Amino acid sequence: MINELDCIVLTTDLPEYGLAAGDIGTVVMVHQNGQGFEVEFVALDGETLAVASLHASQVRPVIHREIAHVRLLAA
Repeated sequence: MINELDCIVLTTDLPEYGLAAGDIGTVVMVHQNGQGFEVEFVALDGETLAVASLHASQVRPVIHREIAHVRLLAA
């Protein structure tokens, strides 16, 4: 189960925000017992890049031993 303040991994591209599958966000609100989430995506310098309402199928929990990767935000 994904809870508020959990880190999640995006499973689909969100071109309207410049986000791609694999990007990491933080759950700021859980909707309808986990059917959806408000997720904040933040740059490494702390700038909020997007806050998106996502369906549960668009995110997944972080898995043990995963490593983050850096990329520039798509224009």
